[in-house]
Amino acid sequence: MVMAMDLSTPNDVTLSSATLVAEGLRFPEGPIAMPDGSVIFVEIARSQISRVRPTETGWGAVEVVASIAGGPNGIAIGPDGALYVCNNGGCFSWIDHGGSLYPGPVPPEWTGGSIDRVDLLTGTVTTVVTACDGHSLRAPNDIVFDAQGGMWFTDHGVRLERASDRTGIYYANIDGTVAKEVVFPVDSPNGIGLSPSGDRVYWAETHTGRVFYRSIVTPGVVGPIGADRGVLAGLAGMQLFDSLAVDGEGNVCVATLARGGITVISPTGDAHHVALPDGFVDPMTTNICFGGPDLRTAYITLSGVGKLVAVPWPTVGLKLNF
Repeated sequence: MVMAMDLSTPNDVTLSSATLVAEGLRFPEGPIAMPDGSVIFVEIARSQISRVRPTETGWGAVEVVASIAGGPNGIAIGPDGALYVCNNGGCFSWIDHGGSLYPGPVPPEWTGGSIDRVDLLTGTVTTVVTACDGHSLRAPNDIVFDAQGGMWFTDHGVRLERASDRTGIYYANIDGTVAKEVVFPVDSPNGIGLSPSGDRVYWAETHTGRVFYRSIVTPGVVGPIGADRGVLAGLAGMQLFDSLAVDGEGNVCVATLARGGITVISPTGDAHHVALPDGFVDPMTTNICFGGPDLRTAYITLSGVGKLVAVPWPTVGLKLNF
């Protein structure tokens, strides 16, 4: 297990060890720690929702929850107990480089993405949202529910050889009768999360290496950009942002590509890096969630090497709304 670490100062830290939960995965992402101790996650390159359960001696075999046509990405439990999926539509081909898996160019058969609903009891998949305000979804990426049962989600879009999407931040209800574009334009939005009080929405832009925020006025409505232009923090050098989770103290914990590990950003923008130990370093570290009986366990997806790991976390995670 991991020794405790101090996140009260902005110094970078390295974990001393980690626990392997599952391996042999095909680009895992979107972990959710369930009340029964299991962890649900996606395997994007398998077009699959998977689950792993704790046992008396460790962790059991990976189970298949549902198969999803396209590319399941971020997931969240909704107010009805179903799983809601950001489906990127299969926007990646896959490249095996030295035993690590990386997203490749957009396949010619890709046509767009959607928000899907998965019944966890039957595995039945239904499509909920395919467009917002008349704009077709391109490659939805990550999702979070507010206390009112509405879903905030990002559309990462795609990058072609000589063109790149401009997309947005979206809000919808679970039956799709409300589906609107809230913020536009944004550049490669990835992870999304809400502050503990629900008064801010945060999102990470992958290629700019920045985390942005807007104040929430009412559900699905944001206030104007402030003098800081809504930038919480940005990274120097070759560091890119993927998905994120907010902890109970309001810190935004963002999976950091290229460098690997997690960047922890305070609500005022102070940032430091948390690196995983030797043997668990992956430049394709893509997501984090919090679980355990006291919300002090972080589950982290190492997508390139196909692993899900667990580490004790020094701050309490934020309990999700559903």
